[in-house]
Amino acid sequence: MSKDNNQLVVETEFPVRYAETDAMGIVHHASYLVYFEVGRCQFMRDIGSDYAHIEADGCRLPVTELKVRLVGSLSFGERVKIRTWVEENRSRQLTFAYEVIHPDTGAILVSGFTKHVWTDKHGNVIRAPKYWSSLLEKLPN
Repeated sequence: MSKDNNQLVVETEFPVRYAETDAMGIVHHASYLVYFEVGRCQFMRDIGSDYAHIEADGCRLPVTELKVRLVGSLSFGERVKIRTWVEENRSRQLTFAYEVIHPDTGAILVSGFTKHVWTDKHGNVIRAPKYWSSLLEKLPN
């Protein structure tokens, strides 16, 4: 996973909520997958689309593979910043990459990716919808 300086990177920031932490008050590892989704949804909104639009067109974008690498942690009440970008865009597959950053120190605490495949509403693999392809083609790469 490598971030090109010319890529569009969307940053999303919000406070760590109590429900996302474990008994020690540290963000539970599963919460980072939710953070990835928050970043992905914001990325899509920022380029002019969202999941509702994809689903209204009869398409789905399920996760088919993911990786999460944890090297640090956050605690309840701290702020979390998520950087999201498109790592790979193929005709039937889309990969988003993420970094969870401590907003005060800039330290990368978590990194990872999610791979998605385009499907119709019945789960059959399809090519990316033209609307979505046109949005991605406009992004810097």
